[in-house]
Amino acid sequence: MSPRPDDQVSVLVVDDHPIWRDAAARTLTEAGFRVAGTAGNGAQALRVAAATRPDVVLLDLNLPDSPGAEVTRGLLAALPSVRVLMLSASGERQDVLDAVTAGASGYLLKSAEVRDLVDAVRATAAGHAVFTPGLAGLVLGEYRRLASGGQASLGSAGGSQSAGSASAPQLTERETEILRLVAKGLTYPQIADRLTLSPRTVQNHVQNTLSKLQLHNKAQLVRYALESGVD
Repeated sequence: MSPRPDDQVSVLVVDDHPIWRDAAARTLTEAGFRVAGTAGNGAQALRVAAATRPDVVLLDLNLPDSPGAEVTRGLLAALPSVRVLMLSASGERQDVLDAVTAGASGYLLKSAEVRDLVDAVRATAAGHAVFTPGLAGLVLGEYRRLASGGQASLGSAGGSQSAGSASAPQLTERETEILRLVAKGLTYPQIADRLTLSPRTVQNHVQNTLSKLQLHNKAQLVRYALESGVD
């Protein structure tokens, strides 16, 4: 599954600071993306998204009328295929967790370089989960902690399922291993190199896992891994 050219990816930029919002929109336009529009608050974001149906929403975590996590839920309820890349000056654990559990595909700090922003939007459009370095580990660690408090955890092939999850799909040991690496943000080539496999084989395992779990893209797969306490 090849990523679409940048000029076929539409992006909605949402931020309450006009200077930053305009700068981000200009940066993405210059990088070749189609900027579908901009918005300064959550209500406006929902209206513009409904009218323009963007592929990616670059969404500020802190908006004047509603939290970014709440806006994310609204966007996904109206447009299930949209991908939300959360942007924030905060790297606090709870902020990151709130964004991911609301359905955001990724979380990028505003201190990121321009190239990182462009790459993150491109990766998000392609269905990848994107985190500022260090934040993926933070999220995984927190979900591990929550899982140890009673959530069902994902076991390898042959392992027992926790109470209440007897009907959960059973992944093979290799699928679980690859899921773990996907959740950490590694690309198919990086996973292939680490496991001495071909990228195509890795992709096939991911597709099999998506099918078993009845998920549609890597972003959903990462959320599943986080919520299941996969390390």
